[in-house]
Amino acid sequence: MSATEDPATGEPGGQPPSPQNREQAATAEHVAPVEGVSIDQGRLPELARASVPAATHDRWPSIRPAGPRSRWLAIALIAFGVGAVTGGWYWFHASRALPDGLIQANGRIESDTVNISSKLAGRILTLAAREGDVVKAGAPLAQLDDRSVRARYEEAQAALATAAARVEAARTNLAVMRKEVPVAIEIAEAGVASAEAAERRALGAEAQDQRDAERARRLVADGSMPEQSAEQAQLVWQLAQDQRVAAQASRTQAQRSLDDARLGPHRIRAKEAELMSLEAMRREAEARVAEAQTAVDDLRIASPIDAVVTSRFANVGEVVNAGMPLMELVDLDRLYLKVYVPEREIGKVRRGLPARIYSDAFPGKPFDATVRYIASRAEFTPKEVQTPDERTKLVYEVRLYLDANPDHKLTPGLPADAVIRWNENVAWVPPRW
Repeated sequence: MSATEDPATGEPGGQPPSPQNREQAATAEHVAPVEGVSIDQGRLPELARASVPAATHDRWPSIRPAGPRSRWLAIALIAFGVGAVTGGWYWFHASRALPDGLIQANGRIESDTVNISSKLAGRILTLAAREGDVVKAGAPLAQLDDRSVRARYEEAQAALATAAARVEAARTNLAVMRKEVPVAIEIAEAGVASAEAAERRALGAEAQDQRDAERARRLVADGSMPEQSAEQAQLVWQLAQDQRVAAQASRTQAQRSLDDARLGPHRIRAKEAELMSLEAMRREAEARVAEAQTAVDDLRIASPIDAVVTSRFANVGEVVNAGMPLMELVDLDRLYLKVYVPEREIGKVRRGLPARIYSDAFPGKPFDATVRYIASRAEFTPKEVQTPDERTKLVYEVRLYLDANPDHKLTPGLPADAVIRWNENVAWVPPRW
């Protein structure tokens, strides 16, 4: 600005600027024009003073709005502060990062729970464990009322005893029959042979007596023999005929006996089939006994594993339905830490990698673990997971199963940190958060 220009209007003038004009010009430089709004240049000093509290006017009556140099200095200071904070933040996290070859994560220790329930409905008679109790596999946990089931079991046992007795009797009869049939066949064959011999003798005797009778009739006709002798010879012949008929009947009966004896093998096979049927009935009775025994055993509830009772949902005297949970068990020897690995690092993680778990409850005491499960789908970071990165990133669930849990120190629900080593040449380093 030249010495002859008006400070307020910028137009040339012949008079030097007065102190009031200089104040108006300084104020005009720091008041931003607003489109469509006109400002009286003569009132600018009043507007500037109005924006400053009255106490400030009293304390510093000569205060003036800052000039361009002060404004740029403030901007530079703010930029420097932002840069310093950003650089410090990045330096802090860079210094806290693990070496390449290690991945850190955090989560909560979890376990596979076992819900104990009854397969049958009934009233609880006893409960043998409470929360916190350590139970062994096979140890009794609860007993339900089994009176009606036990009655069915005893009935099934009685039916089984009857079926077993029938099977035993059939087996004995079959054994006797297998011995009798050959003997009966031999006896029948001998009877047939004897009957045939008797028939042949009867036929021979009949033929001879017939000839004697005919000869006697001729001698009587010649007068060489008395009539009485001829009659006797005729009677002997008739008797021989009757004996021959009887012998033939005996042979026929003997043959029938032989045929019947020869059916013995068929009878044996029928008895064998009957025995098989009886044995099937016995097996069916055995199945009923086993079913009833299973029902009795199901009402006696035992622990399937070595575990710790974490919850109990029923009390003695209550009637529970089939499948209703009674207790919850946790195997403290099969715990795992569920962590979430960022999408950019999941490619380094694979099943079987070693890991170490750190808990604030046991400082300086890492627990060895192994990667056993990697989710096949990504998800957004859960709220309970701590991470220095943005919360909207995609992560993958990874489960680190503890190799051992000495003295059952770790329990489900305990927060913990983990370090996964995907490069075996890198030394272990505790997690840094």
